[in-house]
Amino acid sequence: MPHRVAVLALGPVIGYDLVIPSQLFHSAGDGRYEVRVCGLDREPVPTPAGYSIVPGHGVEALAEADTVIVPGTRLGGPRVDGTLPAAVAAALATIRPGTRLMSICTGAFVFAAAGLLDGRPATTHWAYADDFRRLYPDVLLDENVLFVDDGDVLTSAGLGAGVDLCLHVIRRDHGSDAANRAARHCVVPPWRDGGQAQFIERPLPPGDTGGTAATRAWAATRLAEPLDLATMAGHARMSVRTFSRRFRAETGTSPGAWLIAERVRYARHLLETTDFAVDRVAERAGLGTASSLRQHLRDSLGVAPSAYRRTFRAGS
Repeated sequence: MPHRVAVLALGPVIGYDLVIPSQLFHSAGDGRYEVRVCGLDREPVPTPAGYSIVPGHGVEALAEADTVIVPGTRLGGPRVDGTLPAAVAAALATIRPGTRLMSICTGAFVFAAAGLLDGRPATTHWAYADDFRRLYPDVLLDENVLFVDDGDVLTSAGLGAGVDLCLHVIRRDHGSDAANRAARHCVVPPWRDGGQAQFIERPLPPGDTGGTAATRAWAATRLAEPLDLATMAGHARMSVRTFSRRFRAETGTSPGAWLIAERVRYARHLLETTDFAVDRVAERAGLGTASSLRQHLRDSLGVAPSAYRRTFRAGS
């Protein structure tokens, strides 16, 4: 039996987000997935781009799905005041317990409005992170990543990150071969290095603010390069002493500890999403050697890189 996927179009729906699951899951081949695009009814669903999409199924598809995906939307309640329209709440209530939930871009606002993300890690498009935090303070939002896999609930960043998430799910369900096949067919990379942070617009703060945020954003995209305290302080145009003091005041940690944590986070991402050898993961994450990566991963998670990778891919 194919895995049944229902994509719920909530108008105004982001058309690009809406078509990603159908294309990617179909490209996994061998009839592994059956994707149904559904609406609250079968009326045309408007997009902000000047056209409408007619869903092939009604809301009944949600009750039959193994995975339900909510693509990006400009639906007023979840995006504006944190409320969920009654019709949407009723539709979500038909989803069977244990069904995998996925959102693309601002689709996360819908799940958050339904209370499905409270206390859980999630992401959304970086441009709407401030609005999301204001409306849903109980969600553990991380706008610096391309997607978040929290087991039965997965969320992605904006637009193209929906491709990354769908390929990740195919890889989790059926292994790297299936994901690579889908990526080749769609002429997209099977994985992307880095996270959403590389796309976030971070204008340099005025010179008299003395903040370190711009330097942190700059360093986060250069983890493989030799970065030390003097280099980061130089980028911030501060003395080492001033930079260290202000960095700790803003982040609660030292520049060195923050840099190690960022490199370990990126190394985990590479272990989860690539087949790179451990020494190559260590090099790309800026941790130097495989031995160094093993030590840092044991210190932070208590596991070796190979065990971490096996655990992540247990379902493949």
